[in-house]
This record gives sequence, structure tokens and C-alpha cells, in this order.
Amino acid sequence: MRAHAAFFWGCQARSGFFKLRTLKARSDVILPVVTYGNEVLRQKAVPVAEITASVRQLVSDMLESMYAAKGVGLAAEQVGRTEAVCVIDVPREAEKEACRAFNAAVAMPLILINPEIVASEGKQRNEEGCLSFPEIGAPITRADTVTVTYLDLEGRRQTATARGLLSRAIQHETDHLNGVLLVDRMSPMQKMSVSGQLKRLQRAAASA
Repeated sequence: MRAHAAFFWGCQARSGFFKLRTLKARSDVILPVVTYGNEVLRQKAVPVAEITASVRQLVSDMLESMYAAKGVGLAAEQVGRTEAVCVIDVPREAEKEACRAFNAAVAMPLILINPEIVASEGKQRNEEGCLSFPEIGAPITRADTVTVTYLDLEGRRQTATARGLLSRAIQHETDHLNGVLLVDRMSPMQKMSVSGQLKRLQRAAASA
């Protein structure tokens, strides 16, 4: 997810909205982000059967890549992989105060392996962007609060409930694992307004 005017999902947030975590990313582990038009983005993720060294390495590389791209979320499909893995790191200061308190128990970065949203409540509508859709964003309606179950890096089943921006990031990244993209959440009018950009991304993917 991209850190956008409100967020950037991969995920992404535009300059001035909040200060992203700053790391010196290692160039040798930066994975290129796949953009719209690449078939892997439409593939449904394959559940992870065992937390192996390769899965741990993938998570580490995805985090480095997400920070390098100034994103707040990234799914495996976005780096050309098909494991059911996504990573999220929403800065606390990006959340509204009430959401910040609600989400305080959820440690960042959040590593979700085989995630499944099991409950949702309420609605929120905010600008949303995606690292796989550079320079494209639109107001998207999402559940305000979600509960997700997942495996952590130790293979333990965990449950987390989130609200606000973190909830939006979880929904955005689990969409990616199901082959659902930002454009699929847009209205027909929103799609028309970015149709030229979408076609250019598709052409670039076809010629790659």
C-alpha cells in the first residue's frame, strides 16, 4: 500500500502527511514492485504450509522493499511472488488519535502470513493509493474496523483487531492476496478518470 495524500498502499503516503519510518534500505534485497498489467497481480496467493528460512527471508526482503518505496504495506504478489504473505507498517502519527489508541496493541511492523479477515464493522471512505498503481489514487470505501487472523513468523496463530488506517491497510493487502486490485474497488467514473494512466501501465507491462 502506498503512503498517499491519505495513504499509499502496496500501499503509499504523500509528502507532508506523515513522516515515514526512515531506514537505510539495502539495495541488494530491494525487490522491484510489479505494476498494473502484470498477470501475477491477479493470481490468488498460495497458503504458506511451513515457516521456513525462505519465508523469513521473503518477509525481510519485502520489508526492506516497502520502506525503500516509502510504502506502508506490501503483498507478495506485488514483488512477483505468490505466497500468502503481506507486511504492514503504519506510523502511529498517521492515525487519528482515537484509532491510535485503539490500535496500540498491534505491534509494527505487522507480518501477516495466511491472513483471513473474519469480522468487519462500520465504514470509512478515504483516499487510497497503491505502489502497483503509481500516481493513481481514489476515494475508496472500506470497513472501519476489521479482525484478522494470521500466522506470525513463529508459526503461531494470532488475531488482531484494527481500526482506521491500519484497518484499511489490512484490507488493501489481503485484497492483493486474493487477486483484487485498487482498480476493482473504484467506481466506473473513477476508472474513467484514470483510464489513460491504466492503459499506459498495461502497455508497459506487456512490453516488459
